Amino acid sequence: MELQSIKNRFGIIGNSPALNYALQVAVQVAATDLTVLIMGESGVGKEAFSLIIHSLSARKHNSLIAVNCGAIPEGTIDSELFGHEKGSFTGAVDSRKGYFETVNGGTIFLDEIGELPHGTQARLLRVLETGEFIRVGSSKVQKTDVRVIAASNKDLLQLVQQGKFREDLYYRLNTVPIRVPSLRDRKEDVHLLFRKFASDFADKYKTASVQLDDEAVNLLTNYPWPGNVRELKNIAEQISVLSENKMVTAKELHKFLQPYSGSRLPVLAGTGVNSQEFSNERELLYKLFFDMKKDVNELKRMFLEVLQHPEPAIKDQALINELKELRSHDQMQPMIVQPASTQVPSVPLSIGPNNGIQEHEEIEESLSIVDKEKELIIKALKKHRGKRKDAALDLGISERTLYRKLKEYNIEE
Repeated sequence: MELQSIKNRFGIIGNSPALNYALQVAVQVAATDLTVLIMGESGVGKEAFSLIIHSLSARKHNSLIAVNCGAIPEGTIDSELFGHEKGSFTGAVDSRKGYFETVNGGTIFLDEIGELPHGTQARLLRVLETGEFIRVGSSKVQKTDVRVIAASNKDLLQLVQQGKFREDLYYRLNTVPIRVPSLRDRKEDVHLLFRKFASDFADKYKTASVQLDDEAVNLLTNYPWPGNVRELKNIAEQISVLSENKMVTAKELHKFLQPYSGSRLPVLAGTGVNSQEFSNERELLYKLFFDMKKDVNELKRMFLEVLQHPEPAIKDQALINELKELRSHDQMQPMIVQPASTQVPSVPLSIGPNNGIQEHEEIEESLSIVDKEKELIIKALKKHRGKRKDAALDLGISERTLYRKLKEYNIEE
């Protein structure tokens, strides 16, 4: 059967090579009883391919039922697919046949197959391998002759690697794979589809069909279409109803398109990390940055307090290393802090407009800041019997900074 006649019969519009190949595979596999796995993004028309396969098969006179696995609650999906016996669970007031029993001799289309719970996956695998199933709450094995066509907008092989989908079921379903291309991979078909949808909606609403100028066609063609054909159809309907002019310009068309390309963050491709994991990692990084900013602000406040209200020398000494880190954030000018044991008269430090130290006093005696700081930390820990929180409070630093200093100086508590 020619592809064009298939397209006319089932309302398929487009001439892209990827679409034509997918249709050719569907036509060739239709006459067999092989299990088919249709893969593609949401909105590309996977259900239309299941209809083509069923209508061209020997089962075309029997039933075809489409089941959205993601729309059925986990607690009831076994009952929906395989049936249940009376009293098998709360609310089971009667026995009920499942889809595999009622569609015997026909075709069942399992959309969003990746959403199936693990227990249901095991039951489905048994049906595919032996044609047998057991109702929920029963021990009687029943036979069924049903062809399964599955579809998913997720990468099932990636779900297998993550332990969310059974490997044996994946290879059993993937006997004949069909990949339906996304609309952004069928740019030559975008305008054809729009014209068809615009014509249909003009007939539906009894108005003249809208048309696009050259710039609008270019904008429509290069739009990413994350919702694929479903989104294009919605846009065509909105324009048909809301557009005041029947010749739509690019400026008018832009009002109906979502700013996906300008508002989305870049996505790492080919890393094997799903979007949810990437989002979680990004949130953790944001939280870390906010915590760091909070610590820097706290150090700035402490430093200003020390300058305005001089504290005992023990706290000044403990702040030395923190001030060094603070300078890297606020671009402070170098300074030398007067150790407590020196007998040189102290000179007040003045803060400039950029929080920089403008004056400093050279010391005559050179002391090791690191050794002094380490000594003070040890004294503080001994004084508070190893309690980090109290020691950090006495030293005038955060508990996190104290913990880092302990590791840096290899101080055993």
